[in-house]
Amino acid sequence: MAVLRTIDRSEREAREDGRQTPPFRRRFPFDRKIKDAAWARMAMLLAMGLAAAGCSVGPTYQHPPLPIPSAFPQGDGAAAPVATLPWRDFFDDPELQRLIEAALQGNRDIRAAAARVAEARAGIALANAQLFPQLDAVATGTRSRTPADLSPTGEASTAGNSQAVLSAAWELDFWGRLRSQREAALQLYLATAEGHRAVQVSLVEQVALAYLLDREFGERIALARQTLAGREESLRILRRRYEVGSGSKLDMTQAQLLRDQAQAALQGLDGDREVNRNAIFLLVGRPVELADDRLPPAASAEARPLPAGLPSDLLVNRPDIVAAEHQLRAANANIGAARAAFFPNIALTGAYGTASDALERLFKSGSSAWSFTPTLVTPLFNGGRNVANLNLAEARRNEAVAVYERTIQRAFRDVSDVLTRRRQLEGQIVTAQDTLAALTERARLADLRFANGRSSYLEVLDAQRDLFDAQQRLVQLRRSYLATAVSLYAALGGGFPEQRSVAVPRWSTRKDQAP
Repeated sequence: MAVLRTIDRSEREAREDGRQTPPFRRRFPFDRKIKDAAWARMAMLLAMGLAAAGCSVGPTYQHPPLPIPSAFPQGDGAAAPVATLPWRDFFDDPELQRLIEAALQGNRDIRAAAARVAEARAGIALANAQLFPQLDAVATGTRSRTPADLSPTGEASTAGNSQAVLSAAWELDFWGRLRSQREAALQLYLATAEGHRAVQVSLVEQVALAYLLDREFGERIALARQTLAGREESLRILRRRYEVGSGSKLDMTQAQLLRDQAQAALQGLDGDREVNRNAIFLLVGRPVELADDRLPPAASAEARPLPAGLPSDLLVNRPDIVAAEHQLRAANANIGAARAAFFPNIALTGAYGTASDALERLFKSGSSAWSFTPTLVTPLFNGGRNVANLNLAEARRNEAVAVYERTIQRAFRDVSDVLTRRRQLEGQIVTAQDTLAALTERARLADLRFANGRSSYLEVLDAQRDLFDAQQRLVQLRRSYLATAVSLYAALGGGFPEQRSVAVPRWSTRKDQAP
């Protein structure tokens, strides 16, 4: 701000003497026409600045080509992708819906992501504020004493002044530097909002997978308890037969070994389920009650055919891809800001108010004061800083392109791997069901052979052990198959289609804010 001229003592004395010199001519050595011309020049500069508001030296954003095939392997490109379904429609289990809802409310990662979105929104407001004039109300008062040995008159003197002014400063964004910074802040905000959605999708996936694992443990524990009860009964019978002399100690020992194996398996499953439930409690953010239930039936949404759509759908549905493109747009906008630094910077500063050497005369007639200072700064030499900033912005843009393409390729791989794994599990489940049927018949025949005295109990031991392992294996395969549906749903970016359109500030009129 320019220094405001304070009314000096000679002028005050002249006014007290009654001399009628016009205050304006006494304070400013030019007439009214010159003053009007100065204001006209200021208005012209303001008009030029406003006219130049649409000027920008930033590069035009260009969408990189897709570095992936046009279709998924083993995917149904003709059907709409399952990612368009909200998670409440995809997961039809009421208890799982309750867990997901609780996790979205209480998970600490979700809260941290929401705070990052609020932080990015504040960054937009800060960047947008740079485009507007800064207006301040300033009131100052100064009182000083000059000793006699420093005074020109050889006598000690006391002086003071008071000011009350409105000051304004405005940088004209002639080359679009500030608008490029605002655009970068907006894109970072949109990327952060997509990051929040990515955390939500990941949380839904983790809760659903942990829930399926809990249901797997529930079913396996039920099978283990059923098996343990049967083997305890067999051990009781064989022990009784040994006690009465109609059976061998070897048969009783082998039956006891079978019982101990089932009991150890049950204990291990109980411990694994408790560990998994601790993970669920962490995801939800608080302890929750879980029923000891089994896996969802084959008619559930996770077991039905799931169309993957086309790879291009990932650009809209996958939040990490959308966030990566917003990061790329922000890097592109930063290049515009770096280019604008090579051009002159135009700023307007001014102030208007009152000034006087005494506080009681501060607001009296004739105490008005004003200043207007347009400034133009042209960079001539700064040791290559502007060039380095431009090179840095371009390098970051190239990095953002590589990250964006890598994110697309990783998303394509995620979907392809899940589709391959899902098809593989379909065949494994059919094979496991046939194996379980054969082992069930084998165990039945082994029991008959042992009861008729045609084989030892060792044959029964092997048959029952293989049968138990096959039962456990089939439950694991079923859970893995249901888990592929959850993973595919998350890999396609599903769960929160209602949040794809993020609210942007009113001043943003560009149609390409979101890909």
